[in-house]
Amino acid sequence: MPIDEEKRDTLRTFAAVGAGSPLLGLADDGDSDAREAIAGYVEATPGAHFSKIRDDLSLATGETQYHLRRLTDTEVLEASRDGDYKRYFLAGEFDAFERTALGYLRRDTCRGMLLGLLKDPTLTGAELASKIGVSAAAISSAASEMEAAGLLEKDGGFEVRKPEAVISLLLRHGRSFDEETRQFASVAAALFTYDP
Repeated sequence: MPIDEEKRDTLRTFAAVGAGSPLLGLADDGDSDAREAIAGYVEATPGAHFSKIRDDLSLATGETQYHLRRLTDTEVLEASRDGDYKRYFLAGEFDAFERTALGYLRRDTCRGMLLGLLKDPTLTGAELASKIGVSAAAISSAASEMEAAGLLEKDGGFEVRKPEAVISLLLRHGRSFDEETRQFASVAAALFTYDP
């Protein structure tokens, strides 16, 4: 069977990040490259779900399940349930609000809404729908979910809860999102208010 050089390079890239994690500390049992790659990937892409990890690292389903279980059992990673998804984070790295926010930032419509509202807090549901390119029903549904999760308030309009915390996450992890988010992160520091 020929060696998949692209897969090998991807694993090596993320394994280098994962191997540097002080949390890893796993015995070398012959499978540590894949585990280090997963740990490195999750460190670079906090809130990634199972399928994203498996697909981006070109791993088999069973292999991914096995290594994620080992990483959570040894408390290198922790998982949070996000609807139908189980999202992974480095253990102890994020509080509950941050894990929730990162989970919703990994969803296109929710991320678009949060970015839009951080840029312009006066946007209406119809304006968000037009800006993101989704239906008003999709905006309403996403807003209800984010309100229930504690990320958004809907009281005569939309308001992002803890906007500084969300902006901080985007500043720290913007590279792991799409181009629009990376561009937002590059100027987001200006959105912080400083009042000594």
